[in-house]
Amino acid sequence: MVDALEVGRRGESAAARYLTAVGMRVVARNWRCRRAEVDLIAWDGDTLVFCEVKTRRSLAAGTPEDAVDPPKQARVSFAALCYLATLDREPPRVRFDVVAVRPIGAHRAAVRHHRAAFEAHEVR
Repeated sequence: MVDALEVGRRGESAAARYLTAVGMRVVARNWRCRRAEVDLIAWDGDTLVFCEVKTRRSLAAGTPEDAVDPPKQARVSFAALCYLATLDREPPRVRFDVVAVRPIGAHRAAVRHHRAAFEAHEVR
């Protein structure tokens, strides 16, 4: 049986492959700052997209999307601000997406991509 960390890693890899297949350019994985992390950062044309990836093997605890609650959204927003501060250019247009992944067998996954799933949250 695959542990939860490995399920998450596989989910992030599936999400990155999906985003690439739909024409986005992934530029960072698991980007961290002080107290937050962004799973995937990608360019979609001239929009910089901060993607939260959630992988669930079962729906017993709810859908993967259910786990991206307001506190999680605030942490992703904070990480996005930190990332934007590292850029040597004017801040681009940004978007916050959620990619939900459900493994189907050993080498397949169902992927749902929610574009503009949430707005930036105030960081406290």
